[in-house]
Amino acid sequence: MQHKKSPMVTIIGASSVGTMIEWYDFYIFGSLATIISTKFFPSGNPTAAFLSTLATFAAGFVVRPFGALFFGRLGDLIGRKYTFMVTLLLMGGATFLIGCIPSYETIGFMAPVLILLLRLLQGLALGGEYGGAATYVAEHAPADKRGFMTSWIQTTATIGLFVSLLVIMVTRSTLSKEAFDSWGWRVPFWVSILMVLVSYLIRKNMEESPIFAKAKAAGKTSVNPLKESFGNKYNFKFVLLALFGAVMGQGVIWYTGQFYAMSFLEKTMNIDKVQVDSLMFIALIMGTPFFLVFGWLSDKIGRKWIMMAGMLVAIVSYRPLYEKMFQVTNAKNKQEVVASTTTTGVLMQRADKDFDSVYTTKKTFTDGTIYTEIKTIPYKNGVAEMVDGKQKISSAVTLTITNKDKWSLIWLVFVQVLFVTMVYGPIAAFLVEMFPTKIRYTSMSLPYHIGNGVFGGLLPAVATYLATSAKTAGDGQWYLEGLWYPIGVAAVCLIIGLIYINPKDKRIDD
Repeated sequence: MQHKKSPMVTIIGASSVGTMIEWYDFYIFGSLATIISTKFFPSGNPTAAFLSTLATFAAGFVVRPFGALFFGRLGDLIGRKYTFMVTLLLMGGATFLIGCIPSYETIGFMAPVLILLLRLLQGLALGGEYGGAATYVAEHAPADKRGFMTSWIQTTATIGLFVSLLVIMVTRSTLSKEAFDSWGWRVPFWVSILMVLVSYLIRKNMEESPIFAKAKAAGKTSVNPLKESFGNKYNFKFVLLALFGAVMGQGVIWYTGQFYAMSFLEKTMNIDKVQVDSLMFIALIMGTPFFLVFGWLSDKIGRKWIMMAGMLVAIVSYRPLYEKMFQVTNAKNKQEVVASTTTTGVLMQRADKDFDSVYTTKKTFTDGTIYTEIKTIPYKNGVAEMVDGKQKISSAVTLTITNKDKWSLIWLVFVQVLFVTMVYGPIAAFLVEMFPTKIRYTSMSLPYHIGNGVFGGLLPAVATYLATSAKTAGDGQWYLEGLWYPIGVAAVCLIIGLIYINPKDKRIDD
């Protein structure tokens, strides 16, 4: 059978667009975590609801290795093309349904249960997607351009986050705050189904990978990819090396630069959500081309040293960078215009017919920063609610920052995105070159998704827990304590990678 060869532009484009959409689907949940926590979890404890949302977000990451095993096996048995078409449809369907689930107020505990189930389906689908797309592009690419061509796949995770922020920003700007909080947050989930259908039609017309098609025609594909990948001691050694010597560190650096940074700006520094989305958006635009730069550079000087250098600079820079970020908006560094401070109070009726006393305090600083604090005191049957003998009070602070501070933060996030591009740009080519054709999809997918899905995906919840615990304990630099998680994981990975990774084997037709 003669194989019809597709242009590389088509191959890279079709693979990248589909993968980008899957990332979009996956990340709108994280980008909307704050509002989701108020819709699908019991009210009364915003911190607990937010941590529950992060845990549900993390659950999608934890199951990704199982998706990698299931779909990786299919990809090595029946081919790359059909497998990642299935993952695309599974992801799109789950995302659309998340946007349709009634709130906790309507269906009670079924709301978080359904959210968790759909989140798990998203994780399974994503577990099967990346390995297929990276393998498919690598098996078409010339050997001396493999790093550059697969680096387009590496841009999709960032572009997916970028597009999710864009769709959310557009939706927010076209609706009132009340409408967005009520139902508008569902729109980004519904939009997904249109993008998935377009991508499905593009992928449907793609050809199978030539290297896999050749192996299949010669009867050299695996009959049991799982056993040959993980039951063979020689191959399993490379699976472990890929995980602990490269992907584990890459995963935590990716999530620190692109997700923890966003959470830090919003939850720790209390910056207005719209401003956070905007500055993340700009930093990602500035940083994304460097995935291609470092992918290209890895074809010239090797994958290993670029990835190791990225881990090293991240390890030594994270605490100074986040200290600098925190101090940009620290009120202690600013001068308050005392005469402009106002406090107003209103009595607001809740859905259960009881009342909240809501006090809004506004302060202005000489540089233009605006501080808004809303304190809510709930009443039941006319009496203020008590917790542990004290009056129950919830407080929310929002900072509206100046353009100067905004650009300072953009540069500080951009530097972190650069670290991400160093460790992430070359990694698809690096993983593909570690394993033989007949078990490549299975063997590379598992370490990739354990490293990213487990070590990286748990980062927001673990780091938030560490920082919250340090704050409760009275640590003066509590806001930096969450960083010990990515620093520790990346340091272990750097040592293993430096000692054991052999950068010389680049054949993929074995």
